[in-house]
Amino acid sequence: MGIVLKQSLNNTIITFLGFGIGAVNTLFLYTRYLTDEYYGLVTVILSTSTLLMPIFAFGAHNTIVKFYSSFKGGKNKNGFFTLMLLLPLLLIIPTACFAYYAHDIVATLLAKKNSIVKNYVWYIFFIGMGMAYFEIFYAWSRVQMKSVFGNFMKEVFCRLGVFVLLLLVYYSLISVDTFLKTLVVLYILRTIIMKLYVFKMKFPKLNFHFPENINSILKYSTLIILGGSSAVILLEVDRFMINQYVEIKNVAYYSVAVFIAAVIAIPSRSMHQITYPLTSELLTKKDSKALNQLYKKSSLTLFIISGLLFLLILLNLNDLYMVLPVEYRGGSIVVFCIGLSKVYDALLGNNNAILYNSDYYKTILFLGVGLAILIILLNIVFIPKYGINGAAFATLLAMCCYNTVKLMYIKRKFKMHPFTVDTLKVFAILLGTSGLFYFYPFSFNPIINIVLKSSLIVVSFTWIIYKLNISEDINDILRKLLRLK
Repeated sequence: MGIVLKQSLNNTIITFLGFGIGAVNTLFLYTRYLTDEYYGLVTVILSTSTLLMPIFAFGAHNTIVKFYSSFKGGKNKNGFFTLMLLLPLLLIIPTACFAYYAHDIVATLLAKKNSIVKNYVWYIFFIGMGMAYFEIFYAWSRVQMKSVFGNFMKEVFCRLGVFVLLLLVYYSLISVDTFLKTLVVLYILRTIIMKLYVFKMKFPKLNFHFPENINSILKYSTLIILGGSSAVILLEVDRFMINQYVEIKNVAYYSVAVFIAAVIAIPSRSMHQITYPLTSELLTKKDSKALNQLYKKSSLTLFIISGLLFLLILLNLNDLYMVLPVEYRGGSIVVFCIGLSKVYDALLGNNNAILYNSDYYKTILFLGVGLAILIILLNIVFIPKYGINGAAFATLLAMCCYNTVKLMYIKRKFKMHPFTVDTLKVFAILLGTSGLFYFYPFSFNPIINIVLKSSLIVVSFTWIIYKLNISEDINDILRKLLRLK
């Protein structure tokens, strides 16, 4: 776990920095410098682009991680990389042609409930294309075990750009329309920078002699579109569908609540950048003992960190909402539901990496499609009745079903699970800590309350974890931090 911890720690710092900037944008700048209607529009554009990303990418970013370690010679790797660059064009070009000739039909469908969306179809297309090729270049750097710069570009670059743009909007130096156009430029520029970084790190030579196992690669890439699309649907379709059923300003309110809960996923996202290629390598070597150890360690580590973040959010939520505009304060149920789904996801460790890089990926891809359909149906049922709370409950229910199926499938096929006695200990500590601090509210300024309560929770929770020696990895990090002090 040495290389995992080192890069995961760097990635976690970068991801927290990105979320910090995103928090300023989401909780303060967007909510004050854009109207809730335009904030909702930005969210719809980005969410719809994210839904298009795995389709445009043609699964190439996942295919790179799965197959890269199987190529030994530089010539084969160049042919493989050339194929990965060309694959997305098979879907991007037809989609562009369709969007051009059927623009009015597509725009009318997207703007069924909110007419403001109608003029931004091409914004969605170009951002989605930029996201797709960014993920491809990022995956190529990750298989070289160089994930930190890509993580910075993924988590920080666009958020920092948005921060600057929102300030320019506030000082009337640019219009909202210019803000939206520049947002498209940001995502395209991010892709170009990532490409230059990858080429500088290891300049590829275009080689149109594709690998001998091209049929297996194309088959995997085609199927992974389903898996990638299903995973993104589970995360993003709620915001897209809210726009289809209720006023677009509700997308803004929902996005603020989801962002608060999404902080819980930071450790998972950071660790997965390096556990994915490591898991692929262990599967290739058929090292089941090391794979089982990685499975359990990643689960325990992520459960400790994500569980603590969930506690910090829930126990400070009332104070946090006090510093937001009044119209954004009705998302407590959304935060709880989305947050709980993120903790369950973290509890499964490198579960996704095992499934998508194994020989059983086909089955889980089709299960993912079924569950993506389920969440769409649940949203259709719950959003018209319960609004944003219905969307959150639909997401929680679908994610719990999906994760439970994956957990049982790995147990059946690989004869292993991520849980240990220490998992139960962490669960008990989380319950005890939440019970202790829930009944002792503070009555100072909201910011002071958050800082004071958070400090006490972090200190007491980590002290118990450290003293009980529940996780070697967590204890090693704490010892290093204490030595720095």
